Amino acid sequence: MSCGDPHDKDCREVLDKVYAYLDGELDEHDSFDIRQHLEECSPCLKEYDLDKAIKALVAKHCGCDPAPAELREKVLERIKQVRAELS
Repeated sequence: MSCGDPHDKDCREVLDKVYAYLDGELDEHDSFDIRQHLEECSPCLKEYDLDKAIKALVAKHCGCDPAPAELREKVLERIKQVRAELS
């Protein structure tokens, strides 16, 4: 996925880190790079908005129960597989 414009960060790299960004798990430098890329790249921004909506929906329906680490890893791996299939 790309808007066709050159970016400091590759779209794939940004999308691979979107959930870590949403969870506040990135350092200040990586967070800045992700924010900057999202401001410049509308396809990635749309993907970010979708991921943000999914995360909010899951949080709303799953309450405060944290997902087991094994389940989280499986879900993230499946997301990567689907993205690879789509690109």
